[in-house]
Amino acid sequence: MKKMKITGWVLTVVPVLMLLMSATMKFMKPASVVEGFTHLGLPEKLASGLGILELACTILYVVPRTAVLGAILVTGYLGGAVCTHLRVGDPFIMPVILGVAVWGGLFLREPRLRALIPLSRQS
Repeated sequence: MKKMKITGWVLTVVPVLMLLMSATMKFMKPASVVEGFTHLGLPEKLASGLGILELACTILYVVPRTAVLGAILVTGYLGGAVCTHLRVGDPFIMPVILGVAVWGGLFLREPRLRALIPLSRQS
């Protein structure tokens, strides 16, 4: 069980770091972010709000007490990213992979979730 929890936290760190970097970039608004927003058809003025939303969802996901709620909210955020990329014909696999990592990490580190979603039958 301890190895499972450690693996879950390791799997959690990757999407958390990516989401934190993404939120930070939305606050800093370098040229690449502004170009990306233009390409996606989003006004630049939404960057800070999306950064706040992304940061809030990520923080809720990292805190053990609110991790399940955070995972649900991160999943919704990433679903919006998938939809936005699909709309303009861009690849959308990265938000999907992040979403799988979010839930995989949570599943491995959270016994309440494993009890709710058992993947194996116990006799």
